[in-house]
Amino acid sequence: MEAATIETASPATFTIGDVVRHRMFPFRGVIFDVDPVFNNTEEWWNAIPEGVRPRKDQPFYHLLAENDESAYVAYVSQQNLLLDADGEPVQHPAVQQMFSGFEDGRYKLRPEIRN
Repeated sequence: MEAATIETASPATFTIGDVVRHRMFPFRGVIFDVDPVFNNTEEWWNAIPEGVRPRKDQPFYHLLAENDESAYVAYVSQQNLLLDADGEPVQHPAVQQMFSGFEDGRYKLRPEIRN
């Protein structure tokens, strides 16, 4: 069954270095990793209220995220993200460690980070 889920997964809309914003919650961030389908714990999944729980068969993104109060790492489904139109850099403290520059609203991954 797992293989069928992967085959029917949606293609990734965003890529590493994109600055995105959550559709419902007031935070934004830069993508630093992408899972083609949900790849977190069932405990994490079940903690999301059923009425807003996203499908598992879509890309999920790891973000260096920020809001008005803090910086943190977020794990967000593709259906809940939009490209951030502000064009402003993300102020997360780990951005400088992972990315080398910010041009045209996107970050460039440091060469030593690429696998």
